[in-house]
Amino acid sequence: MIKKFLFSTLIAICTLSTAFAQTKTKESGKELNDPDNLASQYFSQVMGVAVDATSNLKLYKFIYEWIGTPYSYGGNTKRGIDCSAFTKAIYDKVFNTTIRRNSRDIFSMVDPLSKEDLKEGDLVFFKIKSRSISHVGIYLGDNRFAHASSSRGVVISNLNEPYYSRYFYKGGRVLESFKKEFEVE
Repeated sequence: MIKKFLFSTLIAICTLSTAFAQTKTKESGKELNDPDNLASQYFSQVMGVAVDATSNLKLYKFIYEWIGTPYSYGGNTKRGIDCSAFTKAIYDKVFNTTIRRNSRDIFSMVDPLSKEDLKEGDLVFFKIKSRSISHVGIYLGDNRFAHASSSRGVVISNLNEPYYSRYFYKGGRVLESFKKEFEVE
């Protein structure tokens, strides 16, 4: 309820500032009355990611709408979702790309990356108390990633937190060949 109110307020402010703006003021090359810039600043503050990193507002809006959704193994709705279903939903809705349903299968679709090479929208994979990949999330920038945590539901976490740092396996970028193979026409 509070999230919807805050988001509605943000949209209203963006709309009003655009409608009533008489002059355009520039700061650091970005227009202050630009609704996308205002939304970017809002998501940056709420999600703890640097303003410059929030280039894909559709991604941040999608994640924001899911924050707090409980974890449910095998789930794929707002009543409960697991990590791979959350990641799959992001790729379906935000990137218009169909990926596989479990973290190990998703890893087979990516070009592996080091932590230092990650960009917004890349995937992050973990081997949590396992020899095989058991968890996946989506990288946002500034070492932050969104995922469905088995203990906290859909959250944004930091790769440098001791728990995630310990179990981080690799990052990955979906290969172009898979994007084309799985595209829905």
